[in-house]
Amino acid sequence: MFTYLEEVSVTEGEQIKKTIQALFRQTCILQVKYDPATLAPRDNAQYETCARHRSFIEDYVSVLGCELIHDSQEHIFRLTGDGVQTEKLSLTATLILLVMKLIYRDKIMGEGLNAPVTTLKEMREYGKNTNLIPDKLTVVQWREALYLMRLHQVIDIPGAVRDVEDDTPVYIYSTINMYVTAGDINALIEEYGEETEELETAEEIIYEDADQ
Repeated sequence: MFTYLEEVSVTEGEQIKKTIQALFRQTCILQVKYDPATLAPRDNAQYETCARHRSFIEDYVSVLGCELIHDSQEHIFRLTGDGVQTEKLSLTATLILLVMKLIYRDKIMGEGLNAPVTTLKEMREYGKNTNLIPDKLTVVQWREALYLMRLHQVIDIPGAVRDVEDDTPVYIYSTINMYVTAGDINALIEEYGEETEELETAEEIIYEDADQ
């Protein structure tokens, strides 16, 4: 298997290694990403690397108990299987993710944007209106959620997470559909909307399996 890396150029070999590392770090690679400052679409070089060397990467990750999946509809490569580290979210981060999904759904249905844009201010409004986030969250709680969503290719922001302010644009990718389904949203809104005191005793929620 590893003789394959000796048959490609040094530069190409390094790109393959970095792409595999990215897959294990963030579990998915998008074909097109959006420049956080200009919203201009740009091709993702790591996606092209996955496409060119798909067979090798599939064989490599299979040894580690993973499977490389190409989602032609969402235009992403992603890892699944027992070898993929499952990310656990705190309850607060999970609810923020749900709010982001609501915003994404509303903007896609209403505006049909390729990269729907939101802000912390709008997220707070959605959270309050749905009763998913009835209380004021700390800066640390917001940063934790945004960092994880950025790491897993759910959002993009200009600059660092620590510099995000109320009106900083936050761009939402369609990969959010991998983690939260419409059914999950409706069920949780109903549950938490009627009995918000249950939020204090709820346990950590694991990301939805990408295959569901």
